[in-house]
Amino acid sequence: MIAMVDCNSFYASCEQVFRPDLKGRPIAVLSNNDGCIIAKNAEAKALTHINYKEPLFKIKHILKANDVTTFSSNYTLYGDLSKRVMNVLREFSPDVEVYSIDESFLNLEGFTHLDLEDYGKQIKERVYRLTGIPVGVGIAPSKVLAKLANRMSKKIPRYNHVCVLQTEEDRIEALQWAEVKDIWGLGKKHQQRLQSIGVYNAYQFSKLPVTWVRKEMTVVGERLWRELNGKSCIAFETLPRKKKGIGTAKSFGKKLSDLSTIEEACAYYIAEVTEVLRAQRCATSCLQIFLTTNYHSAYDSQYADKVTINLPIPTNNTFTLIKEGKSALKKIYKEGYRYKKVGVNLLGIVPEDEIQGNLFMPCTSKSDALVKTVDSINNRYGKATISSGRSGTKVSKKQWELIKEERSPRFTTQWDELLEIGG
Repeated sequence: MIAMVDCNSFYASCEQVFRPDLKGRPIAVLSNNDGCIIAKNAEAKALTHINYKEPLFKIKHILKANDVTTFSSNYTLYGDLSKRVMNVLREFSPDVEVYSIDESFLNLEGFTHLDLEDYGKQIKERVYRLTGIPVGVGIAPSKVLAKLANRMSKKIPRYNHVCVLQTEEDRIEALQWAEVKDIWGLGKKHQQRLQSIGVYNAYQFSKLPVTWVRKEMTVVGERLWRELNGKSCIAFETLPRKKKGIGTAKSFGKKLSDLSTIEEACAYYIAEVTEVLRAQRCATSCLQIFLTTNYHSAYDSQYADKVTINLPIPTNNTFTLIKEGKSALKKIYKEGYRYKKVGVNLLGIVPEDEIQGNLFMPCTSKSDALVKTVDSINNRYGKATISSGRSGTKVSKKQWELIKEERSPRFTTQWDELLEIGG
């Protein structure tokens, strides 16, 4: 058996952990630069006239009229609370696959001697007690069925966020309840293909001949078909896959035309993605930098360009990549434009123990030891406690940092932002 544990309205729930006064009230979390809504809790979702992609400035009056509390995105907080949730889940199974920031699969093979519904309730209650995050639990013989059970746990009130599909009758009932669009991993084209032949729910799909499924929907569709029929064939991945490409691109808080200020932002983003690279023990062969104006603007002249640097030796050294990034940025920067975004991509990623050397260059840099020391300090005392001078100071960062006027404190990772309780 497999359990799928999914955090309810995760970003909004993270905010509510430290704001219990908002319990039962609508909460919305905003995108970068407070542009639009990207997450809502159940109370906010009930306000169906408030759309996700609508620009914030257009709906501020609606949010105020409906007493919706908004927060700037606080990914540092969300990431840390996610780790805490996953650590609790590891108390319930030795094999936990972290599928996303708010979802995990638990391998419950050999747990059938337990009352699985009671076990699911224990998971739900312990996660909430230790982290404050509400979760839904779906338990079934395969990943696709567990995902469906999780959906049912939230959509059908009688399950109260814990649904177990253990018998054949449970499985058939679930498949008859689920529409084709509810099948995890089934794309829109395949949904339309099925509906065109009169297949509208998961049960009808599970009854199709496997030969037709294989021919019309390839091996991916066949795998889903077998999973819905109770045969587990999607492997468990307890170790995270190493990323083949790592990148970031954030809009500036305001449009910039000064090269030195853009260089600071670029250096900061390079430091961010290089930390991720080192965390998975890899190095990059190529560094790509791109720069763009705001193509939504009807008043600014438009320009965008990118450049890719092939490195002589793959590296994960922040200082080396910042130096290369500065050189690359100068190649694409043009005066006379107001830029909205700079982006960084690391490509050609290889394991650090498989780096191909260069006969004419040393494989290691004198600054490699410094990078390790910086990582050690930042891991202990918080992100960017020590950083490259080229990424700017607290004062200069205000020129390009994201707008985050309503960001909550990073309660769990920053000493100076810890929650204070008055006497």
